[in-house]
Amino acid sequence: MNINKRLLMLACLAALCATAPDLPAQTPAATTSLEEVIVTARKRDEASLNVPVAVNVFTAADIEAAGIERPQDFIDLTPNMTLVQTQNQGTSFVTVRGISQARNSEPSVAVVIDGVAMANPSQFNQELIDIESIQVLKGPQGALYGRNAIGGAIIITSKQPTDEFEGRVSAGYDSGPGYRVGATLSGPISDTVKYRATVSYLDTDGYIDNPFLREEADPYEDLSARGLLVWEPNDGFRADLRAYISDVSTQALYFNITGDVNDTHLPVRVNNPGVNDRELSGASLKLDWNSSFGTITSVTAYDKLEEILTGDQFNFLPIPESVLFQFFQADQSQHQFLDVDAFSQELRFTSPADKSVRWIFGAYAISTDRYISTGNVIDIGDGIAPEVRRTPLTRFDIPTNCFPPRCRQFTYLADSQDNFAWAIFGDLSFDITDRLEGSVALRYDEDERENTTETPAAFLPTASATQGQVRKNTWDELQPKVTLRYKPTVDRTLYIGYSRGFRSGGFNQTGVGAANIAGIDDLFDKETADTYEAGFKGEFMDRRLATNLSLYYTQANGSYFFVFDPGTSTQNLGNLGDVDYKGLEAEVRARVTDNFDAYLGLGYTDSEIKESSRAASDVGNQAPLVSEYSINLGLAYRQELAAFGGASAFVRADLDVTGPTWFYPDNFTERDTINVLNLRVGLDGKSWSVTAWAKNLTDEEYNAEWSPGPQFFPNPGYSNNFVFKALPRRWGVDLAYRF
Repeated sequence: MNINKRLLMLACLAALCATAPDLPAQTPAATTSLEEVIVTARKRDEASLNVPVAVNVFTAADIEAAGIERPQDFIDLTPNMTLVQTQNQGTSFVTVRGISQARNSEPSVAVVIDGVAMANPSQFNQELIDIESIQVLKGPQGALYGRNAIGGAIIITSKQPTDEFEGRVSAGYDSGPGYRVGATLSGPISDTVKYRATVSYLDTDGYIDNPFLREEADPYEDLSARGLLVWEPNDGFRADLRAYISDVSTQALYFNITGDVNDTHLPVRVNNPGVNDRELSGASLKLDWNSSFGTITSVTAYDKLEEILTGDQFNFLPIPESVLFQFFQADQSQHQFLDVDAFSQELRFTSPADKSVRWIFGAYAISTDRYISTGNVIDIGDGIAPEVRRTPLTRFDIPTNCFPPRCRQFTYLADSQDNFAWAIFGDLSFDITDRLEGSVALRYDEDERENTTETPAAFLPTASATQGQVRKNTWDELQPKVTLRYKPTVDRTLYIGYSRGFRSGGFNQTGVGAANIAGIDDLFDKETADTYEAGFKGEFMDRRLATNLSLYYTQANGSYFFVFDPGTSTQNLGNLGDVDYKGLEAEVRARVTDNFDAYLGLGYTDSEIKESSRAASDVGNQAPLVSEYSINLGLAYRQELAAFGGASAFVRADLDVTGPTWFYPDNFTERDTINVLNLRVGLDGKSWSVTAWAKNLTDEEYNAEWSPGPQFFPNPGYSNNFVFKALPRRWGVDLAYRF
């Protein structure tokens, strides 16, 4: 972006200093003012206007009005936040205010679902069913939400059981073609026990063509279910038992190879569609004991993830056209298997919210068992990549008389990890005067990881590695947060603050360091981020206008970068060094008329690599996966139709503009600005609704990700880039009935 455009962007943002909201546009109700929104950003119920945190909130009404079904949907409505979905179901990267993540890294945000911190980033990309609210907190939130809240936190809360029996059934059709059905039941079992259960099933052929196989590259089938039991025998005790499952079947690894991230003309032409099956399950028990002294809360949880993916390998072309076939008369496919079990426990004591001094003290622990295997196998053209999990196939070259299909394994790496992390934390908020509040929070996290090499001796890539080899490391960090909040009036809030975030280090697969990739070793270190922030929130015109403005400056140390090694089919992380981020967000939400709502959000992030372990020439460049700016515009109109018995017609349009984006530290390639328009039109009755929708209405063509490919023959350099197609235009119709 040239200097004139920068100045224009900053001028537009400055003009919104007095007009920026704390939540996205929603379908207007028949009221003259915007509704008050309650958040739990500081682990207690507070009005969003009063919380000294940049937070975007999506209520149940917002979720339904905007058609939010997956994380991509609400992130597309959030300024200075992007999500890259690539490679397979469990691979998605959240970038917030420039803080990003990569394959096999810890996430850039803490994700808390119904009070339970997400144990693995591969869980994040899932169907959002029966959700009451989504809160997006920006800036480091480690003082309360712990390690990995280095860029922020996402708090997802399911709907609660109801006092009376009620239900909802839904059905839909999409242009895949595909269909969706779902049902929810809720009500009392007894005077003290209530339940809620919901199930959703989706099956679609997909949207991205593979003309070589004459089918879609991205078929998708998902079965998700959640159940909740609540027991409240008296006012002083509440027990909340939840369980969930998610079972996804799709395909993966349908990359293209091109020298330009903006090149979208190539169709997907993998000859091996492979498989991508992911199973999630888990349960949690939350106990609350209430007294005049405060509330003791215990949260116990178990989460299970298992994902297998197989598919084509570089250069993702039919066998006769593949680079390996041209030189060796052979081709390869690849596989990855991930198996994670996690047990966690949190215990905290929260003071009453109506006191002049308010506090939270607590402790948290999580134990994680993780197994991962990756490898390449000989592709013999049968269209099915073997699903290799814990036991590799026989190496194709040992013994010498071994040939496919009996012997197909070319490379294989496997590691298991036994990880234990614990933390203690505290938060103290106090009223200095009637208008001035101070808060201080501190958390200490320690993450101990033990990695065992499970690779059989025949597949070890270096003589220095041995099967059974154990590597240990511990990362820890203090995460302080200090905030001052001033309320000149009841409908204005000013705040300033400092906070630190921490993301734990980890292990690349054993032997990767022997590949001599710049900045890559068998271990990658932790990352920290110190952020200074100032913000303003306000409501005007009898709450017909809500605004939000935040300015921030972040100094990050140990930022990640990603490298794929095709020789071992491994996805590796390195620590780049020091990176600075500075930027701002400005948002405004308005009830223009009693029937018409509008929303505008602008975000700007300027990153600068200050130090690079990869290459000195990276210094001064933008950090990986950073988008320079974002624009979010939403318009919603609703009109009651007397002729339809009180039903109302509605139309909603959401435009998401993502500015220039860089994907690698050397800034070799820059993706152009992309514009995605979504539209929803429908009718709402007292007990029914019908909605027609379109996503990416203008069929914007772009690549969701760019990743550096192998630097060898026949095209050394970046002509071997990996790009992953973004979803094209999709449309559909949904029906729902409530009883």
